[in-house]
Amino acid sequence: MEVNDALIDKLSTLARLRFAENEKEGIKSDLQRMIAFVEKLNELDTTGVTPLLHMSDSVNVLRDDEVQGSISTTETFRNAPKHNEDFFQVPKVIKK
Repeated sequence: MEVNDALIDKLSTLARLRFAENEKEGIKSDLQRMIAFVEKLNELDTTGVTPLLHMSDSVNVLRDDEVQGSISTTETFRNAPKHNEDFFQVPKVIKK
């Protein structure tokens, strides 16, 4: 695949990017190197190779749920600046 100014302009339009003329040369060479790398990968024979879905064989390795105690209401409100028996009290932020 040939990387030219028209392709760079089209890609920059699609990506909603603007490049100066001197930046286009660097982008053109970088894009050409990426395409060459992908074309090199296409030369490999991958018949019989299963797709890699995860980096390890472990799937959904999660810890077991354990019931743990919680803190009391008194301890919850210990550091609260304002509270009543059941709720934290905060300043009103929505005015009518």
